[in-house]
Amino acid sequence: MKQDIALVVSDAHLGAAPESSEKAFLSFLEYASEARDLVINGDLFDFWFEYNTVILREQFKPLRILADLVESGTRVRLVAGNHDAWAESFLSDEIGLELIPGPVRTTIGGRRAFLAHGDGLIPSEHSYRTVRRIIRSRPFRRLFRNVHPDHSAWAVRWVSRTRQHAAHALAAEERGGPDGPPPSHRTTSLDDYATRLLAESPELQLVVLGHSHQPVLKEVEPGRHYLNAGDWITHCTYGVVGAEGVELKRWNPR
Repeated sequence: MKQDIALVVSDAHLGAAPESSEKAFLSFLEYASEARDLVINGDLFDFWFEYNTVILREQFKPLRILADLVESGTRVRLVAGNHDAWAESFLSDEIGLELIPGPVRTTIGGRRAFLAHGDGLIPSEHSYRTVRRIIRSRPFRRLFRNVHPDHSAWAVRWVSRTRQHAAHALAAEERGGPDGPPPSHRTTSLDDYATRLLAESPELQLVVLGHSHQPVLKEVEPGRHYLNAGDWITHCTYGVVGAEGVELKRWNPR
């Protein structure tokens, strides 16, 4: 029998994360079959684009596990991130994922929640929001589809530089001492956004964001939380939301 909980993850960046992190994430996906609900809050893949007839070979294994997870009866929701916003009918029709293109108010683990990846929410990201509208548009998708997958995957990864960012993040963790590195501007900005949203929306019990790669669980008011599930590049953390409360955990394969 499945547990009446929702699991929340974000920023796995499969295809660019360290091999050990990717293996840990795949083992977590198998564990997620014990839950009724799995929310993947953006950037599941470091690069995802739906061509008419192909998928990248490195994406086969996680897609197979996700299809089995849906088949087992677990609800799986995928929020569009800034690295995998081009999700279309393959993921919904063939894998069974529920696609969420942007911020939404929904229910997670029985709690009324605001759910978003987090890109475009920071006030200073004016130029990014313009680029975001362009690259998510249908004309851009049609144009990009004409590029061979080998070339497009290389180009996107060269731009994203996730592997380099991962190496820097690991180095920063080591330099940060027992308390870790100081919070980034993105981390504090999303924290401020979530705190303000909870203050302005008394009907919300939970704000769930990603994008910062920094795990955060903050009880803003009694019974009302901000949850950022962190990432699977350096932290391998996930959230658990249910009747008993909201938790932030680090994955330790059994």
